[in-house]
Amino acid sequence: MKQYIPFIRKDPVVPVIRLQGVIASGPRGGLSDQGLASVIEKAFRRGKPAGVALVINSPGGSPVQSSLIAARIRRLASEKGVRVHAFVEDVAASGGYWLACAGDEIWVDESSLVGSIGVIFSSFGFHEFMARNGIERRVHTAGRSKSLADPFLPEKPEDVERLRALQEPIHRAFIEHVKRNRGARLDLNADLFNADVWTGQEAVRLGLADGVAHLVPKLQEIYGDKVRLLPYGQRRPLLQRLGMSLAGQALAEVENRALWARYGL
Repeated sequence: MKQYIPFIRKDPVVPVIRLQGVIASGPRGGLSDQGLASVIEKAFRRGKPAGVALVINSPGGSPVQSSLIAARIRRLASEKGVRVHAFVEDVAASGGYWLACAGDEIWVDESSLVGSIGVIFSSFGFHEFMARNGIERRVHTAGRSKSLADPFLPEKPEDVERLRALQEPIHRAFIEHVKRNRGARLDLNADLFNADVWTGQEAVRLGLADGVAHLVPKLQEIYGDKVRLLPYGQRRPLLQRLGMSLAGQALAEVENRALWARYGL
């Protein structure tokens, strides 16, 4: 009732936004700016939050969606004058760490996996299988790069160089995002940007995180024992909640599992 009675001091409120899963747009589901926009907006705009907490458990995914989500969080934090606290669970790697850097501080568990500040492109090569089975691939393009990295054709050195040229500016943008948000806390004498991952305490030593701490006790330490934590999270599509999926969703799940498996999860 205290929130409805004027002149009575109210308990501090901290919305807790859960960022769980692979970062991707469209029918692949996962975390996306479109899917999270209303969640993030409500967390910052409903009432007068004392702060906002992010609970992150993500192996990464789309760099563009990572950038859009993080930018939305920072924009609202600046607009509302609210401090953002990021808490890492199992993993904040690649795009997951991009999201963590949207926090003013990053807190980890001792066994959290943090980092992977890099960019990856992966595919398969089927041309030898096709040749053994008498399958002929016919491709007609207008524009020499239209069949770039076609998995049904032999890999070409010029395609590899083109892919590296595409990855480099994305990697630079990731590095600049980390440096801009972590600032002088980073140990720039260490090789932080080669896509390595570190456990929690090592991440703290390197300046990639601020300390080992868990959500409830840390927020109680900052805002007092009476702090109210309000959970916010992205709702899954109905078919996913019912355990039903179409072929495309099944393929997306395979891709998601492959990303988690890189970190033993």
